[in-house]
Amino acid sequence: MKKISLCIALVTAVTAAGYAQNVRLNAYGNYVFDDRVDNGYSSSTEGYFDGTVKGGFLWGAGLEFRLHDYYGLELLYQRLDTKAPVDYYPFNSIGGVKHADVDLGVNYIMLAGTRSMQRPGSKAEPYGGFMLGMAIINADNPENGSSDNATKFAWGLRLGTNIWASDRVGIKLQAQLLSVPQGAGGGLYFGTGGAGAGITTYSTILQFALGGGLTFKLGGHTAPKTTAPTN
Repeated sequence: MKKISLCIALVTAVTAAGYAQNVRLNAYGNYVFDDRVDNGYSSSTEGYFDGTVKGGFLWGAGLEFRLHDYYGLELLYQRLDTKAPVDYYPFNSIGGVKHADVDLGVNYIMLAGTRSMQRPGSKAEPYGGFMLGMAIINADNPENGSSDNATKFAWGLRLGTNIWASDRVGIKLQAQLLSVPQGAGGGLYFGTGGAGAGITTYSTILQFALGGGLTFKLGGHTAPKTTAPTN
């Protein structure tokens, strides 16, 4: 199902390219803030998990197809490499509380819709949109050598502005929210050292990021209309 969803996203993006008047290449650099995670519902044979996905640098790139002067569709990839300090409290209390600093890599593959507008004569182009896709998460525990990965549904929101330095090159200022919801199924393993000290958690990851990047207009492009769109 996940592979089918990715194929649909790729086909949609390629089809959109055939109808798009403009194509943009976007490069992103954002700072992601800390996010607390825990497993609020474990079975009696496991235990309670509590930790933090530390903040870090979220980088990526996207190919945006402008379907209209004020609407676009972007195929977007972003990656975060960080650490997740975690504490594990086994229900049987054997061995006491266990701790580990898990190496975490999160890959976001998203299809993003963009709604923008630009006033005549202005270099600023505000935009916003909704993102849907998947998060591929890799976790490695250097203390016991264990590792695991999970592919889960992800969604996001973003709001920003392109400031055009020239006809083809602009600077992006952006805020975004990325979420990997717990209801999507599939777990992520955080091993915390020792036999039976790993758990599978369905905790939601919710990441807020601030940053920006660069945007480039590729190939032929048309200037935006001189009138604002009507609602």
